[in-house]
Amino acid sequence: SAPRCHVNKHLLDVRVLKGEPAELSCTVSKDEVTGTWFKDGLKLTSMDGISFEKEGLVHKLIINKVDDIHAGKYRFQGGDIKTEASLFVEDPPQVDKVLLKNLTSVPTVAKAGQKVKIKIPFEGRLPVRATWLKDRMELVDDTRIRVDKTETFTMLSISSSERKDCGDYKVRLKNDSGVLEINLKLVVIDKPQPPAGPIKIVESSANNITIQWKPPKDDGGKPLQSYIVERQQVGKNDWVTLGETPKSCTTFTTNKVEQDVSYYFRVRAVNAEGTSDALESDEVKAVSKASPGAPDPPEIVSASRDNITISWKAPHKTGSSQIVGYIVQKRKKGTMTWLPVNNVPIADKKLKMTNLKKGLQYEFRVAAVNAAGMGDASEPSQPVFARDSMKSPGQVQDLKVSSSDSTSVTLTWKRPDAKDGSDVKGYEVEMRSSDNLNWTKCNALPIEVTAYTVKGLQAKLTYFLRVRALNDSGPGEAAELAACIEAAPPVVSPRLLIDDTVKRSLVIRAGNTIRVNIPFEASPDPAVTWLKDGLPLSNRATVNTKDGTTQLLIGAAEFSDSGIYTIELQNGLGKRETFSFQVQVTDIPQSPGPIQLEENVPNTVTVTWEPSASEKWENNLYYTVLKRESQKGLWHMVGDLIYTNKFTFTKLIPGRDYYFRVVANNNLGASDPSDTVQPWRIQKPKVEFQVKPQKYRGVNQNQPPRFLVPLKPHVVTTGSECHMSCAVGGHPSPKVIWYKDSRDLSSDPNYFCTNSFGVCSLVVLGVTKHDEGEYMAEATNELGRAFTKAFLTIKGNY
Repeated sequence: SAPRCHVNKHLLDVRVLKGEPAELSCTVSKDEVTGTWFKDGLKLTSMDGISFEKEGLVHKLIINKVDDIHAGKYRFQGGDIKTEASLFVEDPPQVDKVLLKNLTSVPTVAKAGQKVKIKIPFEGRLPVRATWLKDRMELVDDTRIRVDKTETFTMLSISSSERKDCGDYKVRLKNDSGVLEINLKLVVIDKPQPPAGPIKIVESSANNITIQWKPPKDDGGKPLQSYIVERQQVGKNDWVTLGETPKSCTTFTTNKVEQDVSYYFRVRAVNAEGTSDALESDEVKAVSKASPGAPDPPEIVSASRDNITISWKAPHKTGSSQIVGYIVQKRKKGTMTWLPVNNVPIADKKLKMTNLKKGLQYEFRVAAVNAAGMGDASEPSQPVFARDSMKSPGQVQDLKVSSSDSTSVTLTWKRPDAKDGSDVKGYEVEMRSSDNLNWTKCNALPIEVTAYTVKGLQAKLTYFLRVRALNDSGPGEAAELAACIEAAPPVVSPRLLIDDTVKRSLVIRAGNTIRVNIPFEASPDPAVTWLKDGLPLSNRATVNTKDGTTQLLIGAAEFSDSGIYTIELQNGLGKRETFSFQVQVTDIPQSPGPIQLEENVPNTVTVTWEPSASEKWENNLYYTVLKRESQKGLWHMVGDLIYTNKFTFTKLIPGRDYYFRVVANNNLGASDPSDTVQPWRIQKPKVEFQVKPQKYRGVNQNQPPRFLVPLKPHVVTTGSECHMSCAVGGHPSPKVIWYKDSRDLSSDPNYFCTNSFGVCSLVVLGVTKHDEGEYMAEATNELGRAFTKAFLTIKGNY
C-alpha cells in the first residue's frame, strides 16, 4: 500500500506584536493534501485580514494585521495528519515615536516657581502600570508633586518647581506584554545662590581695601554673568554700588576709602534669570599702617633656679614696614596677667631673663614691633620651672606578670623609692622577643598607672619586657623580666546556645524596654555583629558582649524598632553562625473612626467605619461590633474578629431604635470605642388585610424537596459582595439551611439568608479570604431532604 502522509515540519508557537502581520506554516509529505484550518476548535474560513495559502507541500495561514481576537490555538488538519500551535498577541506599552524622541532628546526646561506638567499618552493592553522615578527613587505624591495615571496617559505635575527638581527622570510603563522605559531630563532655572563666603579682606590700608569671595555653590542652572559689589559706611543706612566684576574675577579693590573709617561690603551674583541674595562682610577698617603679625611661640633654650633663656623666630607677616625689635612678656602658670620683661624693643631674637622667683613655673610670649606699632603677640611657650634640672627617676619596684594568655601579658609594678622618684610623670613599657635584640616601645603616651597589658603576642614564644619611670629629665633605669606565652587554647567554632528561653518572636509594648540575651560559646572570642532587617542597628540600640553572652538593649521601644533582628558570630577562620528573631512593637490600638449606617439589603443595617490609625503598624488588629436598643441600655456584642471595616446586622425588629459601637482590638487589649451619634430605625410595615382563599380537600399534593435550579460556583474579589442563589420545590414548603464547610450559617451575622417563594439567596457582604470554601443549601420537609453544593473562590484585589 502507498505510504501514509505525515507532517515534515509542524506548526510552531508564534508571538506577534499587535498590529503586525503573522504567519503560521507547516510542511506535509504529500502534495495532494488539502487541509482545513481551525482556531480554538472552530473551523476557519477566509475572511477579511486572514488568508490561506498552499505552496507545494507548504500550507500557510496569514494574518495581515494581528489583533487581540487572533490570539488562540490553531490547528491544521487534513486526512490522518494534524499539527497544532498557539498564537500569542503581544501588546506592550507604546508611546508615539515623535513624542518619545522629543521627550528623550530635548530636556524640559522650567523657571523656578512655574508649574510643570509632563503628560505621556500611551497605548497597550490594560492594565498598564505607570511608575515615575527620579534619581532611581520612585516619586510619591506630596504637597507640590503629583503623579496621575489613567488608562490612556500618565502625567507628572509639579505645582511650583524648584531647583531641587532638576535631574534625570524615568517613566516605566509595564503590562503583561512588556516594559517601556522613557528617560527624561528636567531643568529648572533660577537666579544664583549668594556667593560662597566668608568675604576675605586681602588688603586693608589707608588708600584701598581689597576683598575676595568664592563663586556660589549653585549658579541657578544658567551661566554666571558678573558680580555686583556694594559698600555701606558703618553708621549709615545707604548701600553704594562700587562696580561689577566679570564672572571669572572673585576679587575687588576699591580706593574710595577714608582713613580710620569702617565699612561693610556685600557681593551679589548675576545670571540671565536675575540677581542673587547678598553675601555680607564683617566690619572692615581702612587702617593707616599695617603692624606685624604674630611670631610662632618662643622655645625654651635652658632653665635653672637663677635664669631662663628663650629664643624665637621672626613673624611670617612683617607688616607695612621693617621690624625694629621685639617685646617679651611673662606670666606665672595659671594666671591671666602678662607682664613686660623689656620695655624697649630688642633687636636680638634671644633673651636671658634673671628676675624670676625660684621654683615658680612661667610661660613667655613675644610680639614684633615696626613703625606702625606693636603687632599681635605669639601663643604662649611651653611652661618651664625656674629651678635646676632634676636627676632621672629611680628603678620601678616589684615588677611582675599578674596574668597572661595565649596573646597577651599583664604587668604590674610599684613606684620607685621616694628618694629616687619624687617627681615621676609616668611610665613606659618596652618589649622584645627572644630572637630579637631591638626593643620596641609599647605605649605612645606615658602610662599614668602602675599596670599595663601588652597585646598581640604569639603563643609558645618567650618575650623580654622592661618598664622605666619618666620625669621632666627623661626615662630612668629599666626593670626587666622574661615571660613565656602560653599555648593557644583549642579552637571552638562559634555556636549560639539557643534554648527555650530564647524566643523567635517577641511582642513588645511601645515605650517598654527591648532586652534580649543570647548565650554562645567560641574560642577565641568571635566577632559579634547585630543587624536589623539586614542593616546596622540604630544609635538607640546598645549591644554588650562579655563572658559568653551578647545582649541587645533598646531603652524605650518605638514602632520603627519592629523588624527581623539577626546576631552573627564569626571567628578568624571564617566560621560563621547566625540566629534571627522577630520583634513586633505594638500598643493598645487607637479607636476606629466615625461610623456610617446604610440599608443595602432590606431589613438589615450595614455598619461601616473609618479604620483605626493603628492598622498602619498592627498586623493582628481586628474589630468588635456591639449594639444596644436604647440610649442607656446594655451593650451586646453582635460581631467579633472582624478584619474588614464593614459589618452587616440582620436581626432587626422594625420600629426599634438601634445604637452601634465599634472597638479595635489586638493582643494587648481594646481601644476606646467609636459610637453612632443617631439611632437606626426600620419603620413598621403597614398591616394589609387579605382574604384567605377557601382551602378544599383534594388529591394529596405532598412532594419531597428537590432543587429546580442548583447552586453555581462563584469567583469574586476581596471586599466585594457575593450573591449565591438557587430554587427549590416541594410540598409542604421545604425549610432551607445554608452551610459553609459543613458549618451552619443560620446564626452568623456575616451572612444574610432569604427564601422568597422557593428562591433562596445567600449574601456575603464584603468578602475576605476567610469566606472561601464549599457552600451547601439543604432543603428538608416531612417527606425528605435534598441539597446542592458549590465552591466560592476569593481572588486578591490588586
